[in-house]
Amino acid sequence: MESYEPERLSSAQLAAMRRSLTSGRGALTRRSLLRASGIGALALGGMATLGACGIPPARRADAGAPSDDRSAEEKEVTFSNWTEYMDVSEDEKGRPTLEAFTRRTGIRVKYTEDINDNVEFFGKIKPQLAAGQNTGRDLICVTDWLAARIIRLGWAQKLDPSNLPHAFANVSAQFRTPDWDPGRAYSYPWTGIPTVIAYNVKATGGRKVDSVTQLLDDPKLKGRVSFLSEMRDTIGMTLLDQGKDPGKFTDTDFDGAIGRLQKAVDKKQIRRFTGNDYTADLSKGDIAACVGWAGDIIQLQADNPDIRFAIPAAGYITSSDNLLVPAQARHKTNAEKLIDYYYEPPVAAQLAAYINYVCPVDGVRDELAKIDESMASNTLILPDKEMAAKSRSFRSLSTKEETAYEEKFAKLIGA
Repeated sequence: MESYEPERLSSAQLAAMRRSLTSGRGALTRRSLLRASGIGALALGGMATLGACGIPPARRADAGAPSDDRSAEEKEVTFSNWTEYMDVSEDEKGRPTLEAFTRRTGIRVKYTEDINDNVEFFGKIKPQLAAGQNTGRDLICVTDWLAARIIRLGWAQKLDPSNLPHAFANVSAQFRTPDWDPGRAYSYPWTGIPTVIAYNVKATGGRKVDSVTQLLDDPKLKGRVSFLSEMRDTIGMTLLDQGKDPGKFTDTDFDGAIGRLQKAVDKKQIRRFTGNDYTADLSKGDIAACVGWAGDIIQLQADNPDIRFAIPAAGYITSSDNLLVPAQARHKTNAEKLIDYYYEPPVAAQLAAYINYVCPVDGVRDELAKIDESMASNTLILPDKEMAAKSRSFRSLSTKEETAYEEKFAKLIGA
């Protein structure tokens, strides 16, 4: 377990976070696009705190110690999540799955949509975590790289398997053993976020586009290709295309992927590197093919039948948002019961039908088909075995690696 040492973000890391917040996955990947204008100021404030002031100089020795669990006498749980990441009733006044949980268990859920981005949220909770204090939250949902950091620092409580029978049995194989939490001792995934190849079949003249090699080399696509401005997605997909494992790559492998992309930039094969703004160009056909996020593609397909997606034979990158119980949380057992509840297939299906992200729960297909047959057959929500087998995760990075890699990537994309 690492100690919490001073950590200042490099200019390249800060630039990468700004890209994510203003146009990338951090800004627009949840169902609602309405909060995009308000996220930036909060998030950039959080980045300023991390970058200018540094992070507290030392982790308390007891910061990750189990809290005094008061679940038995206090039938409540406080859950912090992202905006539009929970099912809502038709009149928009209730949250059906949470209300059903309370009726069944008697545990009241204080549900708060107070996560706008990972950096800003970490800025909120790190002072309490570093001081060994309760954050006021029993359950949080953060993206894999931040979940990894919180676990490494000893700021997440180890989960009790006896309270998680459904979660342990039903977590999908592709999410079961991330390198940052093997065996899911401290976390369980809320959703998966696949990075795939998308194309406009009208713009490609009816041709399928299904590999990064095709994006980088096909002369018929020259100047009508885009890649993502998120380093892990673009580099991860390129590494896979080169036969490298994004979960085990070396510095040499990373440099090889940068070089491969640089050649495509130099010959003007790649039009630009984008955040979510690729969606408008793809729909219009100005971009014929690109690397994009599955959540965007599902939304585009609803309005444009020409939008298609492909899973490369070489594989694709999947990141995840994950549930953790912070150190010193007052209601750990209640939080575990809530995690386990969302791994019951009928409940997981109800959630997936609303949020439209990859469901990490096995056994959901039949339940989801009862709600919407088209969703049950959509492999961007429920990957089939062949697709799941091609899923890969980008490995955890040290602070030194992240600084070096983001600097090289920023130079590539002209950021």
